[in-house]
Amino acid sequence: MASALAAKMGFTSLLRKQARNFNVRICTMESDMEFSCEVKWKGKDLFDFVCRTLGLRETWFFGLQYNIKDTVAWLKMEKRVLDQEVPKEEPITLYFLAKFYPENAEEELVQDITQHLFFLQVKKKILEEEIHCPPEASVLLASYAVHAKYEDYDPSVHKPGFLAKEELLPKRVINLYQMTAEMWEERITACYAEHRGRTRDEAEMEYLKIAQDLDMYGINFFLIRNKKGTDLLLGVDALGLHIYEPDNRLTPKCSFPWNEIRNISYSDKEFTIQPVDKKTSVFKFNSSRLRVNKLILQLCIGNHDLFVRRRRVNSLEVQQMKSQAREERARKQVERQRLQREKKLREEAERARDELKRRLIQLQDEAHMANDALLRSEQTADLLAEKAQIAEEEAKLLAQKAAEAETEMQRMKATAIRGQEERRLMEQKMLEAEMLALKMAEESERRAKEAELLKQDLQEARESERRAKHKLLEVTSRAVYASPGLPSDSMPPDLSFSKENLSFEFKDTDMKRLSMEIEKEKVEYMEKSKHLQEQLNELKTEIESLKMKERETPLDVIHNQNTEQGTSKHSNFKKLTLQSTKSRVAFFEEL
Repeated sequence: MASALAAKMGFTSLLRKQARNFNVRICTMESDMEFSCEVKWKGKDLFDFVCRTLGLRETWFFGLQYNIKDTVAWLKMEKRVLDQEVPKEEPITLYFLAKFYPENAEEELVQDITQHLFFLQVKKKILEEEIHCPPEASVLLASYAVHAKYEDYDPSVHKPGFLAKEELLPKRVINLYQMTAEMWEERITACYAEHRGRTRDEAEMEYLKIAQDLDMYGINFFLIRNKKGTDLLLGVDALGLHIYEPDNRLTPKCSFPWNEIRNISYSDKEFTIQPVDKKTSVFKFNSSRLRVNKLILQLCIGNHDLFVRRRRVNSLEVQQMKSQAREERARKQVERQRLQREKKLREEAERARDELKRRLIQLQDEAHMANDALLRSEQTADLLAEKAQIAEEEAKLLAQKAAEAETEMQRMKATAIRGQEERRLMEQKMLEAEMLALKMAEESERRAKEAELLKQDLQEARESERRAKHKLLEVTSRAVYASPGLPSDSMPPDLSFSKENLSFEFKDTDMKRLSMEIEKEKVEYMEKSKHLQEQLNELKTEIESLKMKERETPLDVIHNQNTEQGTSKHSNFKKLTLQSTKSRVAFFEEL
């Protein structure tokens, strides 16, 4: 009985222990993570834990989002996680996303991880067409996305078809033109090749600098109604509040910067905006649900706080982060320059090695040809020597036969005293012998001359052999030395480099030079913007003839009209805010 009671108590305590934790899945733009959290954790505890895990310090841009019914909500920092309307099934799925966007990405984003997460999120929104992007800008953005993934373009590595499985363009853009996947890849690759020398971080920043000028970048849209009951869209972003017509999310009808807004509040579905100008009355609008009003208020407060914060002196934490970022950029710049020098030296060494190999092969071929010539000369000399020896032996044999004929003739003369008949016969034989001896002498003389000629040929063959040996010696001696202009110790077999030649000392002058470069970049901003616009116009001209007008969406038509009128996101915002707040409030209420 006691043992059963103890077992029951142990099981109860185990349940209590298990109930003290819950599991959470955090989905970032790059990966998913799972954590075990304590029941008492507030939203801030979980958020800080995720930021520490990611190594993220610019936390004010981000939040934890979750889906609720047909909308989304952001985890509140001051409330316990389980007391909020998060999904109840475990693991609880939350999305770590950018909640607020910077006005100027290049100036505000300090950490590489912050920049990378923004890059991935903006890229996803453009591909999913949550941000409208014109075709020419889509191609240019795609080229920077490719550079961020593959770094410098290398024709030997990035061959046709290497982008076949990449999702780089919105489907709307692809369907708008009579172009194959190969044609799109060709244009993206042509732009990609021009970005040589940039790092991955620089390519991502260039992507964000182009994307932040898109009309729908960083804007959260909500359906609202003014006091007349007109359906409108409210846009909330880093600059303020914007009012749009439902079918036109590119061009706001009126805008209210954050510095013109004193107070924001809501009661049930009614939202109230109080302007800074006391002569201007408050203006109100209604949303579809109370939950939407809560979300609008969160975004308004957060964006307003960041708007004010940007216009104040940076906190010590931000100053420290920017200082560390500048030092890190300077260090990376020095490291990149060092690597470029090493790469250049390595390429020069490889070219020298290839030249030496080519020269060595050429010398080996020449040596092989000289050896063949020498071998043929030796064989010719041996053959001529053999012929000369045979001619000498033949001449000796003929001389011996001539001597024998002479002896025979003498013997025949001695016997000539024999009868007349015999004398006649002997005379005849003697005449024949003399004729034969004469022929033998002539043949012997001819053979002697032939032997003399063969001796001369033999001497010429030996002279040719001597010249061939001298040529071979020349070729062999030339192969020993290095090619002109390259020291013998500059290219060892293992192609190792002297550390003294490749070392680099980090000095204060590098920091000063980097600061000067940053200043120079600011001065050249307008020129770069002009160059970017020219590049976009060139891309647009290239593909304009292949466009199918009938497939243009209403937003495409509106964007084309704005482009023809010279209206941009920033120029339109300035134009709208030139009017008084009072007149804009009246205009909003009369829409």
